[in-house]
Amino acid sequence: MTKRTKVIVTRRLPEPVQDRLNTLFEAQLNLTDTPFSHDELKTAAANCEVLSPTVTDTIDAAVIEAGAGRLKIITNYGAGVDHIDLEAAVKAGITVTNTPGVLTEDTADLAMALILAVPRRLAEGARVMRAGGFAGWAPTWMMGHSIGGKKLGIVGMGRIGQALARRAKAFGLEVHYHNRNRVSAAIEKDLGALWWEDLDAMLAQMDIISINCPKTPQTYHLLSRERLMKLPAHAFLVNTSRGDVLDETALADLLEAGRLAGAGLDVYEHEPKVDPRLLKLDCVVALPHMGSSTIEARIAMGEKMIINIKAFEDGHRPPDRVIVELT
Repeated sequence: MTKRTKVIVTRRLPEPVQDRLNTLFEAQLNLTDTPFSHDELKTAAANCEVLSPTVTDTIDAAVIEAGAGRLKIITNYGAGVDHIDLEAAVKAGITVTNTPGVLTEDTADLAMALILAVPRRLAEGARVMRAGGFAGWAPTWMMGHSIGGKKLGIVGMGRIGQALARRAKAFGLEVHYHNRNRVSAAIEKDLGALWWEDLDAMLAQMDIISINCPKTPQTYHLLSRERLMKLPAHAFLVNTSRGDVLDETALADLLEAGRLAGAGLDVYEHEPKVDPRLLKLDCVVALPHMGSSTIEARIAMGEKMIINIKAFEDGHRPPDRVIVELT
């Protein structure tokens, strides 16, 4: 009987994904969904050929060193790989894969939902209704701001940024963007998007900012206190990328002082902890990191992960291998 590949999955996944893993591999699943401790991650790495972590796991050099010899591939369940020490993996001869593409549309949907929800005070209105505070329509009550004609500045014009731009264009927003590299003229024309080489200059002219760039050493606090202060006081900010791209303390300070009009947040700098001031402000819509949280996306992520494992097991290059250039 052929020995099956040992796969350890660190979090509970959708049932169809877990069923498929059990069928194809010797899968060790986390049915309680309790996050692994650092020691448990090291133990897991030492006892499998395939480790399948998520964004909640820190796969550092110590975990990778523990897996040296047996661990062959880390198949991340998610697109972002900032929680994995990629250089350590390369040096140990361990392949890393992720699940790009399948999260794009759902994350862009959520970003667009926040762009609508914050200026129109949708969450605030829903809270009033639940508290029994609705006394009837009045001409000047619960007034928000219209969306059409406003300037949206997208920070990061990758897959998700472009998907958001398509939605924003349909809602009549002016689309502006800052990206490390300018996208093609054809994409700009299709999206009606204007590129700003200078992020600071763009921020000063926008009505709404959406953060859609990946987490890298270069994007840590990209939206710093200094940059946030360049935004007009009437501006709204939305973040569905990674929490520490944004200086969360500075954001709370500016919102409390009335230096920004509002924020829509799905990610946080110290998850699951959130600055409590943000949760108290009516001008903030705070969501529990649910950008990719649809049944369809989470199953598609699992399918991609399984394809990567199967390709590697069969001696082929996994289609979603993360390319790492050693410094």
